[in-house]
Parts: sequence; C-alpha cells; structure tokens
Amino acid sequence: MAAPQAQDTVWPAASEGAGALRGVRVVDLSRVLAGPLCTQMLADHGATVIKVEPPFGDETRKLGPPFDERGNAAYFSALNRGKQAIALDLSRAEDQEVLFTLLRDADVLVENFLPATMEKWGLGYEGHLAQRYPRLVYCSISGFGATGPLGGLPGYDAVLQAICGLMSINGSPETGPTRIGIPVVDHLTAYTAFSGILMALLARERSGKAQRVEATLFDTALSLLVPHAANWLQSGQPPQLLGSAHPNIAPYDSFKTRDGLVFLGILNEPQFHKFCRCIGKPELAEHPDFCSNAQRLKNRPRLREEIESVLENWEKAPLCDMLMQQGIPAGPVNTVPEALAQAHTRHRGMVVDRPDYKGLGVPIRLSDTPGAPGARPPDFDEHRAIKHGGAALPCPSDP
Repeated sequence: MAAPQAQDTVWPAASEGAGALRGVRVVDLSRVLAGPLCTQMLADHGATVIKVEPPFGDETRKLGPPFDERGNAAYFSALNRGKQAIALDLSRAEDQEVLFTLLRDADVLVENFLPATMEKWGLGYEGHLAQRYPRLVYCSISGFGATGPLGGLPGYDAVLQAICGLMSINGSPETGPTRIGIPVVDHLTAYTAFSGILMALLARERSGKAQRVEATLFDTALSLLVPHAANWLQSGQPPQLLGSAHPNIAPYDSFKTRDGLVFLGILNEPQFHKFCRCIGKPELAEHPDFCSNAQRLKNRPRLREEIESVLENWEKAPLCDMLMQQGIPAGPVNTVPEALAQAHTRHRGMVVDRPDYKGLGVPIRLSDTPGAPGARPPDFDEHRAIKHGGAALPCPSDP
C-alpha cells in the first residue's frame, strides 16, 4: 500500500529551542508511565513529539485527584509536557492512514502495547513498518517481552517489583517486604528506552540503517538488584530486609537525632575516622568491634547504639552541615515539600513553576545544546488539525 500524500503541515513546525534532538520527529503511541516519560525526555531535548492516544485517552489523564485547571490529573502532567496530541483508533484503516502519514517523516516510533498488538493491526515492525520506513527506529516497551515463559503478559511497576525481588529487599523485619514508594521500575525503563533510542539513532547515522529497540520492565527490574544479586550469586546467602541500611557497608543508614532522622553515607575508613572525630568519639574508630567495615557490619546493632547515643544531642540541620563541610556524606531525611523547597533545588532549576504548568525540571545537562521543559501537556486530541493536513478543526469546547 502506498503511503498517502501528506501536506507539508502534517508535522508541526520545529520549536525555536536548541536542544540536542532538534529535528528528530517522534510518534508516541505509548500510555501510562515508562513510554510517556521516555518521549517527554526526548521532547525536553528538542524532539518534536506527537502523542497518539486511543479514543479513550491515556489512562493517566484520570488518575487523580489532584487535577490541574484543565481537568488533567497531575500524574498525566508529570509525563507529557512538550508534546502535541491527537486521538486515533489504530484498529481502523482510516486512522492507520493518518499514522502512515506521520511515519513517512518520523525518526522514532515508541509503543508500549501488549506484545503482538501492533502485529494484530498489521503494523508490526519486522513484518511491515521496517520495510516501508527503513529509517524508522522502532522502540517497544513491555512488561516481559514477546517470548519466553512470561512473554506477552501484562506488567505494571509494582507487580514487577514483587516478581523481580525488589520488594524482598525493601522494608524492615517489622514491615515485611514493601513496595518502593516511587515507580522505580517504570522510571528506569523509560531511561533504558531513551538510551536505546539514542544509540539506535547514532548507529543509523553511521550505517544508514534503523533498528528495533526493546525495553522491558522485567529486565530493568532485575538490573536494579545491585549489589544484592551479586552478593547472592557469590555467597549463596539470600538478602535480608535491612530497612534503610546497606547490605555491604556500615554505617550507611538513617539515625535518630534530637529533631528527626539523618542519613549517614560513610563508605570508607578515612570517612569513618573523620566522622568519629567530628562527633567527639575518636575512640570508636579504634575499637576492635568497629575498626573495619567487616567488623562494623558484624556488630551493626551496637554501632547504631553508640552513634545514636551521641547524635541525640544534635539537631539534624547543623549536624549535616558540619559533616558535609568535613567531606562526610550526610543529609536530613526530608519530606517531598522540604526537598522541593531547598535552595539548591531552585539553584538547579529542578522545579518548574509557570502559570500554565508545574512540574520537575530536566535532569540531563548539556553545555552547548541544553534541554528545557516543554509547553504544558496537551489536552486530549488538542492538535487534531495534524490529522487533517493542517486544516484547523474546532474543538467541541471551543466557543
């Protein structure tokens, strides 16, 4: 089937930004978290991203409260800035024609359907799109991949945390295995897909040939088991629930002070000796039960008692300031509001507070082609004119 003739206005004009990915065109068929976060990062760095939603929309639009003033859940707003949005039913031939028109000039397609969904619609990469669009980098994101004992099954972040052992090492003996409080598997899968796409684009520049990129939540979740997997493979001892502590390092944990918790990240012997001097207990570093990391791990409960008996006389802010100035990693255990209110958060530009959008900043910094948070997340099917070659159509809500 020949691609339909497209008008020049199908793709939006490039923004005026100077991001490293300016000129890269992305068709985003993904929903929920890993795929949309990946494509938002591409947009932050200059790519033109068209978000193609199904007729019922991206589920995260409704995952609230809270909702913004346009009726979208804050969850959706966190993952979809800088994009333009249209709605298509990809099971319908006429909507597939719109997709084909977009893909004619696209560099990247990202999708996170269940494996075999695109093939069911006649849109599979190997069987159709690779031949028709030889320069298209195709990124598929899924729970488990298409093959193997779990191939093709649905996957969500918390389920993968459970299946892949992450919950078993998070929590304390009192709480039992506990879900990590952020969707860490989805988040890292987004970065894995992002990295794969950039590598595929670089390889295409060298060879002229595009390829498929695959990122799965399963692989990503297992890759997070550092150092726990290596410890198990070497020792045969299953990792235990340690609360905030580290399985290989002590003291590397949270400790009580007079007004709250602090986290001490003491990695080596010089740091431990310096820490002991700073808190007025230099003899602690020479004690035979604490004179090496192995001994400190063996005697971890007693070490905690010794440290907290001193720190109960300190307030967390001056303690952490003093330790950090001495080169000893330490920080107060902040709430989310406290973390976002820090002066250094503002200095790093990691909170975006505009009249039309509030969110987190861009964590990847490039000196010559910096990224920037894009425009507010789009309303559902807001840019429907893209589907019609640029002929503007009124939205039902327009006056």
